Amino acid sequence: MTSHQTTQTMKPATAAKKLGVYLEATPAEFQEGVVSRAELNALQADPPAWLQELRRTGPHPRPVVAARLGISIAGLARGGVTEALTTEQIDALKQEDPGWLRRERATQAEVRKEEVRIKEKRAEEHAQQNTERAAQPRTSRP
Repeated sequence: MTSHQTTQTMKPATAAKKLGVYLEATPAEFQEGVVSRAELNALQADPPAWLQELRRTGPHPRPVVAARLGISIAGLARGGVTEALTTEQIDALKQEDPGWLRRERATQAEVRKEEVRIKEKRAEEHAQQNTERAAQPRTSRP
């Protein structure tokens, strides 16, 4: 018996998410078809002109917009940004620097500091546990 391997495919929305682009801005043939793992890898390795342009100028999906602004996706929503934005719009927001954006950036900075603090605390606790284990005498069972 010979076995054949089936090609792994994904919906265009999944592929767009993995590529970091806004699905509605992709070409119709991308939106209407399915994308194989090999096709996705090819798009990532050697992006065509349309993909390069989308990544450069947008419109960008919310995770990309949030990352470029240095805030969370929830922070975007709190700021009233619910649509995809172009690079130009993102740059204009940065220039404008509205109060909500400053607050969200401060919140994000606090979150990152807290994550570092927790990570360091866990590392200390782990080191302490290892030290305590090493100090315990080993007993052998008959």
